[in-house]
Amino acid sequence: MMQSTLIKKLPYRLNVGIMVVNKAGYVFVAQRLDHYSDAWQMPQGGIDPDEETEAAALRELEEETGISANKVKIITQSKDWIPYELPAELIPKLWNGKYRGQKQKWYLMRFLGEDTDINIETSHPEFSAWKWISPKELPDAIVPFKRDVYIRILEEFQNDL
Repeated sequence: MMQSTLIKKLPYRLNVGIMVVNKAGYVFVAQRLDHYSDAWQMPQGGIDPDEETEAAALRELEEETGISANKVKIITQSKDWIPYELPAELIPKLWNGKYRGQKQKWYLMRFLGEDTDINIETSHPEFSAWKWISPKELPDAIVPFKRDVYIRILEEFQNDL
């Protein structure tokens, strides 16, 4: 396990998160294939060098869910970058131990398509299942180390949901 002083010196990985809400006001979540297979999460992913955050959000959404840019409307984005810390035991296992966690720019998107437009069986699948849940269910569905981020996003986006 890494010492906390070493962890604090590590940078955050830049990342985007996407809250997709359907016509009924429910939020898209998917179940991870890897470490936390019992946990659900909203789509998220890294930002490529020189990539704008909005472009990264739309790319990651399609890569992870099959939802193309023409099936969503961007409603708003988070005012600030929102960081979270990884549990110490995960740091050496993810991204070659180069990051202490992630700093995320979040996007709220309205889903304009049909459920048949969603396909998590992508070329590099990250999820085993997906579903729509009510916003109030989100904090309890997520892994504990990301819960504060989800609560903050719900609070920030509540007037736009």
